[in-house]
Amino acid sequence: MGDRQVADVLRDIEALLPELRERAQDVEDAREVSVDVIRALTDAGHFRLLQPSRFGGHEADPRDYYAAVRALASACGSTGWVASVVGVHPWHLALFDPRAQDDVWGENPDTLMSSAYAPMGRAIASDGGYFFSGRWSYSSGSVHADWVLVGGLVVDDAGDPIDFRTFLVPARDYTIDDVWDTVGLRGTGSNDIVIEDAFVPEYRTLSFASTVQCVGPGQDVNPAPLYRLPFSVVFSTAISAPIVGMADGTYSAFTALTAERVQTVIGGRLNSDENHVHMALAESARDIELAWMQLDSNISRLSLLAENGDRLPLSLRAKVRRDQVSATGMAVAAIDRLFDHAGGAALRRGTPMQRFWRDAHAGRAHVINDPHQALALFGRSELGHDIRDAWV
Repeated sequence: MGDRQVADVLRDIEALLPELRERAQDVEDAREVSVDVIRALTDAGHFRLLQPSRFGGHEADPRDYYAAVRALASACGSTGWVASVVGVHPWHLALFDPRAQDDVWGENPDTLMSSAYAPMGRAIASDGGYFFSGRWSYSSGSVHADWVLVGGLVVDDAGDPIDFRTFLVPARDYTIDDVWDTVGLRGTGSNDIVIEDAFVPEYRTLSFASTVQCVGPGQDVNPAPLYRLPFSVVFSTAISAPIVGMADGTYSAFTALTAERVQTVIGGRLNSDENHVHMALAESARDIELAWMQLDSNISRLSLLAENGDRLPLSLRAKVRRDQVSATGMAVAAIDRLFDHAGGAALRRGTPMQRFWRDAHAGRAHVINDPHQALALFGRSELGHDIRDAWV
């Protein structure tokens, strides 16, 4: 869709931020984002940013999508996280067989999906599909979804895995087990999904081998360059972007707190007059800006290659993963630095700084933010070694 419509979405999301800030503690206390906030995001068009145009979606530049996520997370970490993860699924569904897309969006283009991509399910092939069972943790925003995307291994008669696929399953075929009770991202409702011997048609599955190769049957009806980007890039950036937003929120909360905070132990001077505070602000602002520049630059470069129909080299994809985990690390470091200089006032329950601190560290624990694997992959790539990996 046109740039003007995307601009309208971003404007409407910006208008939601004051209310989201006010309701952040309510989201945490409820352990899930409220129905009316999800409806407001839906009405603003957030969940249509990466959706195919044939269903009324915007097919937006992914940088605009991540900018929306960053803004939302700067107001409420849990809301930004759910908006990011749930909002990236329309991009993934666009790669599936068109019949799967029709199943989800045919009657209601605003239908939402949650996910849990770890291959915790087991599938046995049958005529036209698979019998599928499993239990998956951490399906953020699942209470608001009518479908789920979950990972599973197809096994042979001996029980040995022969394929890794993503399965699209309707809500009638799974249950949600309310187990999400955490110290961070408490409001994401990232509960467990349980499936017991459900039949999933073949067309509602997608092999991860195809996903790694940036191909899928949905590209026949959704030819936009957006849908030729790597899953490993699009999804991993959706995990980093809200953490950068949380760093923005921490920065704003810190400056507001520090402007009025008095250091009584050093003679009643304002904390805002202290050089070490100025340095912490400078270093944190730098880290937040650099984190976003890395994400934005890499997405821009890959998008240009996709638009030109060029190959997306593995070396670049490895660099993107390197920078993605690094961006998360820099954002968390900025939050930690500011929190260290905020004093006891930031520890009070209900204050934004301690909530952002907890949310960011919880987000960093996501497997896609593990720096060890991503950095090792880049190092192997630089030395000319094989870097075949599902997350590159």
